[in-house]
Amino acid sequence: MKNEDLYPIASKELNDKKAALAPNNIKAWRNFSKTVFEEGALSQKTKQLIAVASAHITQCPYCIKAHTKQAMQKGASKEEIMEAIWIAAEMRAGAAYAHAGIAMDEMDKS
Repeated sequence: MKNEDLYPIASKELNDKKAALAPNNIKAWRNFSKTVFEEGALSQKTKQLIAVASAHITQCPYCIKAHTKQAMQKGASKEEIMEAIWIAAEMRAGAAYAHAGIAMDEMDKS
């Protein structure tokens, strides 16, 4: 199965259709996104590496592609990107283990 079978191919046409259905929302979201990724206490490169890791945690294929490309454009190396992905993997696995406390609590009730 190809990704295209699971997810529509991102395109300007699709983005325009989505934007037309909620123009005020997309304008606010785009402004928010632009502001978040501006240079600040964190460099744009660091912000894109965080976004790559976050995209892997949320498992958004569109975000993975977009932020990997943007991280590289901001100067991130392939090694830095892969290290960020490994951090995401550890955090996701760690969250599963940490949430085992919820199951433990429920089991202790029985």
